[in-house]
Amino acid sequence: MDKLTALKTYFGHSAFRPGQEKMVDALLAGRDALGVMPTGAGKSVCYQLPAMLLPGVTIVVSPLISLMQDQVAALEQSGLPAACINSTQSLEEQMEALNGTRLGYYKILYVAPERLLARGFSAACRKMDISLVVVDEAHCVSQWGQDFRPGYLDIAAFVRQLPRRPAVGAFTATATQQVKEDILRLLALQNPLQVTTGFNRPNLYFEVARPPGKDAYLMEQLGKRRDQSGIVYCSTRRNVESVYELLQAAGLPVARYHAGLPDWERRENQQDFIHDRARIMVATNAFGMGIDKSNVNYVIHYNMPLDLESYYQEAGRAGRDGSPADCILLYSAEDVNIARFLLEHSEDNERLTALERFQVNRRDKQRLAWMVDYCKTSSCLRSFMLSYFGETEMPLCENCGNCLGDYNEVDITVQAQKILSCVVRAERHLGCQPGRSRCVQILRGSRDSQLLEQRLDTLSTYGILDEPEQQIYAYLAVLEAQGYLSAAQGELALTSAAWQVLRGRARVMMRQRRVRLLRKKAAGPVDPALYEVLRQLRMGLARQAGVPGYAVFSDAALREISATRPRSEEEFLQISGVGEAKLRRYGAAFLKAIEEYTKK
Repeated sequence: MDKLTALKTYFGHSAFRPGQEKMVDALLAGRDALGVMPTGAGKSVCYQLPAMLLPGVTIVVSPLISLMQDQVAALEQSGLPAACINSTQSLEEQMEALNGTRLGYYKILYVAPERLLARGFSAACRKMDISLVVVDEAHCVSQWGQDFRPGYLDIAAFVRQLPRRPAVGAFTATATQQVKEDILRLLALQNPLQVTTGFNRPNLYFEVARPPGKDAYLMEQLGKRRDQSGIVYCSTRRNVESVYELLQAAGLPVARYHAGLPDWERRENQQDFIHDRARIMVATNAFGMGIDKSNVNYVIHYNMPLDLESYYQEAGRAGRDGSPADCILLYSAEDVNIARFLLEHSEDNERLTALERFQVNRRDKQRLAWMVDYCKTSSCLRSFMLSYFGETEMPLCENCGNCLGDYNEVDITVQAQKILSCVVRAERHLGCQPGRSRCVQILRGSRDSQLLEQRLDTLSTYGILDEPEQQIYAYLAVLEAQGYLSAAQGELALTSAAWQVLRGRARVMMRQRRVRLLRKKAAGPVDPALYEVLRQLRMGLARQAGVPGYAVFSDAALREISATRPRSEEEFLQISGVGEAKLRRYGAAFLKAIEEYTKK
């Protein structure tokens, strides 16, 4: 079977997506490869297809049990023999998967990195014909990445101890240049083909909102998406619990996920979300890699993440099937304080030297600064993100909150002078640089007990800015972005340029959104009534098979089916995502449903 035939037979696609064919050809030729491809770009096909065509076995190193299980379930639906070994299985189940792989029943075996050098597993692998080793979420090997996992450092040693060195393929959705260099070095890739398909995902709409009340705004957004599936990310367990209780009290089908819950509850909640029994998941970033659910329609960040790598990866769990999806970040100044606290109290990696720890800490602060700048920018959000990941050619966005907003310039020179004057007077009074929140309290005339004890109410700038707290924080953000204030470690200080403002020699302008323009809607002759019939059919078939609905067909495939209304198996095979295995398994039921709907 050639690669194009295999692509259609197993995956239901008639052509490769950008970057896929090069990766497939390299791995089939026995060459190492590194693929940096965004979520939804089809990384799995790049190694699953070669795994079916190569002799012997493919070992896939995967970081999460849920990811392994989802991948195996999806492969079984497509007629590909695969298995996984993980800690939730009994010893008998693990031995069955290992022996089945050794005897050729399975072509693909998923394992966690920590298992690779275990004596029994390592000895069994040395007796197998291993043609390919795949490292999924390869950025986990780098201490400069956002998800460093020490077990990934054992992968190169595992490959070296095999009797014959197989090709090694490494894949990730997020990697800066530093992380890519670490992947190449720490995985000991040999003359690898490197493919970076770009980080842009045009189907995703990005927006940063600064609502006066996050809870009310969140409820408003979820109210617009009642029939959709989505994730709400929070920075802390406490926020997860409060948001979960808020949505539960409103009668929404919601589940929660964080590291403080028992293992059984996390597994149960994740399955409820994957199988659409709970449409909304409220979670910390513990609900991370391995969320292979294709019909996530939105991701809302209740708090700002620590860095753009994490945000891109978490937001990117929306729209995996190419459908339009929303990525909305709710930002407040308090998010920055939470982020700094989390960084200061994060666990140190024991493998790092004191110098490396210092460098990692400095890098974390730099990445946080970029994240804050993303939240504050009034320019194109997509371009900002792509620039961060090193892409110099910026597309015309037309699909983010900043590009679709209508702005006007507001002169805030008077407000700026009051704020700058407050910073100067507070520093002289306290003998140290004040923080943002303290300055806001002074300007608004707060009766905070500590402020009164410090006699900050005697300053001439006390109570001179009678505006909402969020508005003053917005002014501070503008002054920082335009270089009039510096905020090292959260403490405010004037720059030399600020004195030009205080002396009336420079004006400060603030860009404010005036009216939101209408977002472009995806066009397509989809019959909504037929789509709902097909969705209900998919749900029933998925329950019978014990798999998520998207493992039967993705939302994108359902839309194409409802738009084209195939009448025969030949026409049904032309749908993207319909391979021969799924045609045999589900084709008759869907064709019958289309026929009955058409007659009605």
